Amino acid sequence: MTADKELDARGLNCPLPILKAKKALADMLSGQTLKVISTDAGSVRDFQAFAKQTGNMLMQQETVGGEHITLLKRR
Repeated sequence: MTADKELDARGLNCPLPILKAKKALADMLSGQTLKVISTDAGSVRDFQAFAKQTGNMLMQQETVGGEHITLLKRR
């Protein structure tokens, strides 16, 4: 996964990964991608809902060794 920006949200619990991602996306241009790495298992479901609600595209999600990696594309 290549991204224009990466956000380390490891150790943060809901809703902080979403709030930090929202702030990061606001500073990005349309079409740019944000990679979020989190350890909160609930963030997987949260990012799915976040993408639907905001219109940002959820491009990929995967879990590797307890870390949840989400790739979002700015609307």
